[in-house]
Amino acid sequence: MDSDLTTIRNIGPATARALVAAGIPDAQTLHRIGAHEAYRALLQSGERPHFIGYYVLCMAVQGRPWNDCKGPEKDELRARFDGLVAETRAPTLTGIEAALDAIGLRAPGTATSRPRGSRN
Repeated sequence: MDSDLTTIRNIGPATARALVAAGIPDAQTLHRIGAHEAYRALLQSGERPHFIGYYVLCMAVQGRPWNDCKGPEKDELRARFDGLVAETRAPTLTGIEAALDAIGLRAPGTATSRPRGSRN
């Protein structure tokens, strides 16, 4: 992979590959758009949401150790993460689909093959 993303603290080869696949080819782009929008791109490219990945990316963009996020700052990041996940999820999911998404048991973008309300 020809990207300088792994030169950023906390970003390893797997995360760099995911960022490149999501349209963030290099460190300059990541710093320009910021961790929040980079994570949005990751979600939109099919990555499953994971809070630790979100705050590690936030710390990476700031040049801080991944475990430097604590207390009220971590609570603030959790609220931003939850909001981002809610924005990127399909708002029309109800019932069992919403429950499965809430606990992470459905793949991103999974849709039902039958109309809503149908029992067959």
